[in-house]
Amino acid sequence: MKRAALIIFLVLFIDQVVKIWIKTHMYLGQEYEITKWFSIHFTENNGMAFGLEFGGSFGKLFLSVFRIVASLGIGWYLLHLIKHKAHKLIITCFALIFAGAIGNIIDSAFYGMLFTDSMEGVARFAPGLGYSNFLHGQVVDMLYFPIVGGRFPDWLPIWGGETFLFFRPIFNIADSSITVGVILLLIFQNKFTSEKTAEEKQKEEELQPQG
Repeated sequence: MKRAALIIFLVLFIDQVVKIWIKTHMYLGQEYEITKWFSIHFTENNGMAFGLEFGGSFGKLFLSVFRIVASLGIGWYLLHLIKHKAHKLIITCFALIFAGAIGNIIDSAFYGMLFTDSMEGVARFAPGLGYSNFLHGQVVDMLYFPIVGGRFPDWLPIWGGETFLFFRPIFNIADSSITVGVILLLIFQNKFTSEKTAEEKQKEEELQPQG
């Protein structure tokens, strides 16, 4: 329980400190190049992780509500794992996913009411004078990794002659937390399954009558 709580607190604290600093110190589209392959680039999005969009005002409201419902489900399952003393790594994975989901929900739910619009310049913290309503806030993104860029050769079908850039999406700490949690789950899925099977076999053996 302490490990999960610490992970959630640290992810949320770092995520929100970075977002609030970016929101109140940079104008929309401003960029600081840290290295050739990493920049801090301030942008906002109405939709899902990594800047993906989802259908206007109604889509935004639907996505915000969906995030909240999904996060409640993840939180309930995390408590279930802790209660049943699941493997520490799987608890860590779900703690990362839960923290990331909550981090972006905070933006969507409250930033519209707490900050002025970044489209008009550097935003100010102004509760009650915000740019939008509850659940209609925009998610702050800033991590940009343009690692490899170039031009496809002319002979290549479909994309021949076009430019490309990897990695184009701009994201935030909360997105990273979700991504790391999901990747770790996928990598160690077989480990969790095999350990669960071994525990089930042990319980079955203990329940068998002694001859």
